[in-house]
Amino acid sequence: MRLSADLQAFAGRIGHAFRRPDLLLRAVTHASISSETRPDNQRLEFLGDRVLGLVMAEALLTADPGATEGQLAPRYNAMVRKETCADVARDCGLGAVLKLGRSEMMSGGRRKEALLGDAMEALIAAVYLDAGYDAARALVLRLWGDRIAAVAADARDAKTSLQEWAQARSMAPPIYTETGRSGPDHQPVFTVTVTLDSGHSETARAGSKRMAEQQAARALLARMEAGDGETQ
Repeated sequence: MRLSADLQAFAGRIGHAFRRPDLLLRAVTHASISSETRPDNQRLEFLGDRVLGLVMAEALLTADPGATEGQLAPRYNAMVRKETCADVARDCGLGAVLKLGRSEMMSGGRRKEALLGDAMEALIAAVYLDAGYDAARALVLRLWGDRIAAVAADARDAKTSLQEWAQARSMAPPIYTETGRSGPDHQPVFTVTVTLDSGHSETARAGSKRMAEQQAARALLARMEAGDGETQ
């Protein structure tokens, strides 16, 4: 089979020439448009999740030979969770080439976190089946890029940490408010503000609402722990 022009261009962007183009088509086919002759990407997603896990575990061990299991586990979780997969999908334009049913398309499927994350995992599996583990590994390292080196040494969930900090001081849980959204439908940018009882707040922007919340929480927690919370 011959890929459509948009899928050919996408394959070029991710740096993989498919020997079996049908695998790429399947990876971008959502259940909302699948049929007996056009399978969806769910089985590929199942496999891709496992391939991603192995690649990422190996990459993190290589990046920090002295790290303990306790340090590596939260970094690993941060790199393979659905939100990160969705962010990577946005960066490479995967949402724009997804094959969706009309109802899914009308409801904003191209920018849905879970849908993008699933498709990213399916894409990894498609490359794995097309060309083997080394090709899949190269794809993941290429697309995840600086995220691997930049993952926090202590990749704790920032929202949980901020809530624990507030509770220890008899404060109500932090409040998160989406204060803006910009960018195209397939690559939106969310602006989120987190506010404490005291009135202190921080704002962050990111390619997913969850990531913006995490970044805002991390910034506010760092500020409060540094002592800036003493004055408004």
